[in-house]
Amino acid sequence: MPPLHRLFAIGALALALNACSPADDTSASKTLNIAFWGDNTTLVSVDPFQVYWLEHRVLLRNVAESLTDQDPDTGRIIPWLANSWEVASDALSYTFHLRQDVTFSNGERFDAHAVKTAFDSNKAFATQLPATFGATYLAGYDHAEVVDDFTVRLVLSKPNAGFLQATSTTNLAILAPASYRLTAQERSLGKIIGTGPFVLEHYTPEVGAKLVKRADYAWASANVRNRGAAHLDRVQVSYIPEESVRNGLFLQGKADILWPRNPFSEVDLKLFQSKGATIQSRSLPGPALNLYPNTRNDRLLGDRQVRLALQKAIDRTSYAHTVYNAEFPVVSGVYDVTTPYFKAQADKLAYDPKGAEQLLEAAGWHKGEDGYRHKNGQRLTLRYNLTPAESAGDVLVQDQLRKVGIDLKLNVLTRAEWVAGNTSGNYDLTSTYMTRADPIILQTILDPRAANSATLATNSYEPHTLPKVQALFDSGITATADTQRAAAYGQLQDLLVDEAAAFPLYERVWQAATAPRVKDFRWTAEGFAFLSDIQVGQP
Repeated sequence: MPPLHRLFAIGALALALNACSPADDTSASKTLNIAFWGDNTTLVSVDPFQVYWLEHRVLLRNVAESLTDQDPDTGRIIPWLANSWEVASDALSYTFHLRQDVTFSNGERFDAHAVKTAFDSNKAFATQLPATFGATYLAGYDHAEVVDDFTVRLVLSKPNAGFLQATSTTNLAILAPASYRLTAQERSLGKIIGTGPFVLEHYTPEVGAKLVKRADYAWASANVRNRGAAHLDRVQVSYIPEESVRNGLFLQGKADILWPRNPFSEVDLKLFQSKGATIQSRSLPGPALNLYPNTRNDRLLGDRQVRLALQKAIDRTSYAHTVYNAEFPVVSGVYDVTTPYFKAQADKLAYDPKGAEQLLEAAGWHKGEDGYRHKNGQRLTLRYNLTPAESAGDVLVQDQLRKVGIDLKLNVLTRAEWVAGNTSGNYDLTSTYMTRADPIILQTILDPRAANSATLATNSYEPHTLPKVQALFDSGITATADTQRAAAYGQLQDLLVDEAAAFPLYERVWQAATAPRVKDFRWTAEGFAFLSDIQVGQP
């Protein structure tokens, strides 16, 4: 957004928040004001199947609901719009028995025909635009069969052990048939009709959105304590990229929830707590923030000893406690701890600078007078492609690697340049992440057959390692028992760390600060929140 337009939007936002301030309007006690980080300017969509932005998914989780839900503590799949289900022994069909008391906000009945329309429409859209985010959740889906008005069978063309979990996600939420008669662009800009406790009244990209309560709502997931209509009348959402503006609104009492993308600094955390705020924290499920190496085409990280040295040279405890705060969790694996089948690798990821130096010496890299390591006249220099700017954490890692003689260049790129660099393999280290409460999500990063960047996925391994990784991914996606999936993904996590195909940096913790008047904020398995549980009152 141009600067003038952004200033206008901020001014309009401040006026809107002033208008519903508790000091000005007694009805504000039923209005929740959320100040989010900036909106997505390149992948704008609030259509569940197309949605990518985490902040959009928070809204959608309260407007559009799914066949199943996922227990945030255990990862277990539980009923929601479907009362029960059966999975065929070959894992190629899932039969769902639906609730019979659910309606969409436009009055249409939720039934097997609506489910078929949703899944088949999403499949058709994914065929036209396979890169759409929801396509990864629909992997293997072939068609839906209406058994009767409230029984639907979803048929797969190939096994997908993550499919049941996919039916719990925001991305496979069910919209009313009327929504699918609109264009994908219309849905992206807010023309969506769901069964949730709120209706999306409007969405204005880069500015904000408004949710309003459904008075007749009565079919909450078991994860929700409030079984009926929302306690709130409305939710006002604003997108504010400027940290100082967000923080100022919260401290002035004009925002009830301050919800940035990055965790709070220790200074901000203490400031908000001194004002009576509660800090809500949850690790986002899926991969941790990992660095991924380029091992191909004679790159320096093609040498396993150099990769293992780099793994030992990163002080992850210092990262967590210096960049964030003393209570911030230290990353302990390739996945975040909220991901089902997570396996801790803390011992293998321990900080060991002496061990790193021994590995580099053995590999023929010796320290020169400049403090960096050299071999055959070449300095041990690694280029880390990052976007949109370097962080304090990036500079810290650069300093940590310098201590063992590795020269890390922080190569700041625009997003377009970063994507091009990943595609062409023009990097030594890069990073990316995806969010989903199932380990299958890592295939979109590290399996060339399913990855958003096949080059990045291929380059992360030496040639002999890739077939082993793909075999474990295949075992995980075709397994029919939890024990089999746990074994496959456990071995995968071991292999990725042992081969230094991923360098975990930090746990992807999402934090929100809630004002004293906000009660009953709780996280979903995906790292969102059920807003219908929240109550607001006087501090």
